[in-house]
Amino acid sequence: MIVSKSASPRDTEIIEIPLDQVFCPCCEDDLASAIKHLPHVVDAHVDLDRRVARVTVHDGMTDTATLDRQIQSSNFRNPVPLPRADVSTHESMHHAAAKTAAHGGHEAMGHDMSDPRMAAAMEGDMRRRFWIALALSLPVVAYSSLGTLLLGGRELPTPVDRNWILLLFSTPVALWASSVFHVGAWRSIRSGVLNMNVLVSLGILVSYLFSVGLTFTVGGETFYEAAVMLATFLIFGHWMEMKARRGSSDAVRKLLELAPAEANVERDGAVRRLPVSDVRVGDLVVLEPGERVAVDGEVIDGRTSIDESTVTGESIPVEKEEGARVAAGTVNQAGSIRYRATEVGADTSLARIARLVETAQASKPPAQRIADRAAHYLVIVAVAAGVLTLLFWLLIAREPLLFALTLAVTAVVIACPDALGLATPTAVMVGTDIGAKHGILFKEATSLELASRIRSIVFDKTGTLTEGTPRVTDVVPVAPFDERELLRLEAGAEARSGHPLAKALLEEAQRRGIRTPERIDGFESLGGRGVRARVEGRSVLVGTRRLLDESGISVDPIRAKLDELLRAGKTLTIVAIDGAIAGVVAVQDTPRESAKAAIAGLRGLGIEVAMLTGDNRQTADAVARELGIERVLAEVLPEHKAQEVKRLQSDGKFVGMVGDGINDAPALAQADLGIAIGAGTDVAVETGDIVLMRSDPRDVLGAIRLSKATVRKMKQNLFWAAIYNVIAIPVAAGALYPAFGLLLRPELGALAMSASSITVVTNALLLRRTERELN
Repeated sequence: MIVSKSASPRDTEIIEIPLDQVFCPCCEDDLASAIKHLPHVVDAHVDLDRRVARVTVHDGMTDTATLDRQIQSSNFRNPVPLPRADVSTHESMHHAAAKTAAHGGHEAMGHDMSDPRMAAAMEGDMRRRFWIALALSLPVVAYSSLGTLLLGGRELPTPVDRNWILLLFSTPVALWASSVFHVGAWRSIRSGVLNMNVLVSLGILVSYLFSVGLTFTVGGETFYEAAVMLATFLIFGHWMEMKARRGSSDAVRKLLELAPAEANVERDGAVRRLPVSDVRVGDLVVLEPGERVAVDGEVIDGRTSIDESTVTGESIPVEKEEGARVAAGTVNQAGSIRYRATEVGADTSLARIARLVETAQASKPPAQRIADRAAHYLVIVAVAAGVLTLLFWLLIAREPLLFALTLAVTAVVIACPDALGLATPTAVMVGTDIGAKHGILFKEATSLELASRIRSIVFDKTGTLTEGTPRVTDVVPVAPFDERELLRLEAGAEARSGHPLAKALLEEAQRRGIRTPERIDGFESLGGRGVRARVEGRSVLVGTRRLLDESGISVDPIRAKLDELLRAGKTLTIVAIDGAIAGVVAVQDTPRESAKAAIAGLRGLGIEVAMLTGDNRQTADAVARELGIERVLAEVLPEHKAQEVKRLQSDGKFVGMVGDGINDAPALAQADLGIAIGAGTDVAVETGDIVLMRSDPRDVLGAIRLSKATVRKMKQNLFWAAIYNVIAIPVAAGALYPAFGLLLRPELGALAMSASSITVVTNALLLRRTERELN
């Protein structure tokens, strides 16, 4: 068995258990509720598309084997299992790789990468039930009193009593086609949960069984048409829901299929064509023109351009050379390279994207949790309404039993909270699918909902609003040093630093043909303020003016030049050698072309935009002026970034933070919603609630717009589902009788109830029109 475990806060852990048998397609919530009642379980989500139960448990209080045994004994298997599809070579690759991966002492992240054939089989089963139910329902309606009414009072000829014909055609619909609801209702009642299945099953069986009783006894008008119409409409609604859900996962499934089944692996001096499942971390992979990258890795030698649109959404091919990273599923355009595998199997970019989207679609936003509680109580209200309606018309109004029962059944049928249950999941699925197609990944449904609440957003400057690739613009030495010597010694001190400014200095030294000193000792990074090292026996200090002031080194010889460079918006690295000022090197990082448009769009939504940076005030202000940002938080040390975010939160605003570096992780975690640039560090990506694969600031605007549109659909769906029940239950109970006596029919209640569910699903699918705003 492949099991995934990951740590989570508050002494809990998450265990993912594959559901090896196919469970009934309408039982997700029932099974989740049953799992929640198990010992030591905190929460549970069931995703039947992926056939996995994601269970949050108290840390160390239970184990995988126990949970699996308890779930299997809950009897939630489909009584007639659907055919299990054979696992393809491609899927086997992922499973095999997942089994061998290990991280943090936990078991492998072995995802069942969503068997699309199984989802199709489940959808096909519901589709088959619908068409059979529809075909059998047509003669039932035609021979019923409703059909007679529709035919202008004319009855169709029949060789026997029409109730026998109605019984013949309605029985397969009420018992076989509707079995998914009956089984779900029974399991729901056994687990102590009242939900939609209980009401649907009750409505169908009461209408059908009461009609059977009349057929075999006194005869007269029956309600077979109510049973078959309710069943047919509901089966159609569930088919549409499953179709929408399967369609919403297509982007992820297609993404997973991009990884090739084989790779050219260099071992023992020879290149062999091996299954990707055999590729291990550290293997050398040879990539030829036109091939897809098999696993994530780092280029060792060669040069090429790679189309990364499948992962980042960026259409322009990216140049790759030694040291560059490549991602599984991307396409090599030209040139041949060798790269070292760094992530394989379930750890590749493709697999991580799939997990993010699947987790988001399986999770529930706050609005859905409210709807779930409302649906539970609505079941009680509906059953109570049916009983009270029956008692009122029978005992108080002194109406015949048949009339009272008709209204009672209609009240129960029309109160079914199916639309309420579909209101937010369909919107979440469509929203996360649209985001995935455009490189915007929501880790949880909660993130998708909360992004709409952002009122203040903080951008890290370097690498987020700017290109992140600064270049040296000025070299100003102080005698006795010249430009070459100043650059040589500073490059030596910065050689072991991973800061973008250090890279710019090293590239400038290389461009000028200056060799970096080899004898470097005592390197020390000074927490965002600079670096210190001994280069060829000389003490070299590189950093900000504040760092030199703290070190007691005067900058008076170049103070005027420093002020001039700062007014130009350039970043300064001041160099002191052996305790004396030696010069300054100015570096400039240009803003991204899309940053200005993104800022303008965010301000147009009424969102306050702030910029957070460790750069000096003058440089930060220059960039802010160019981009149209009014609030600037400059000269902020990495360890203080989270404090600045907290200070903004103290104003009572919902704060989002956008960053890409390791030093942004605390601020991302502190913010109400963290947005990580996908091209940034793994730490930032893991900490953020939303991941932007393209590193484009406009995607921040796109994520918020998509969130607002999705939440708008959620609210619309919840409103229509709720208002429908508020109005429909009294009407069905006879509040408008006798003026609107025609409405008091179970079959019309079934039609109205199903129409509400179909309306909710259709409204959610209209969310796809928002996709135009993300292009």
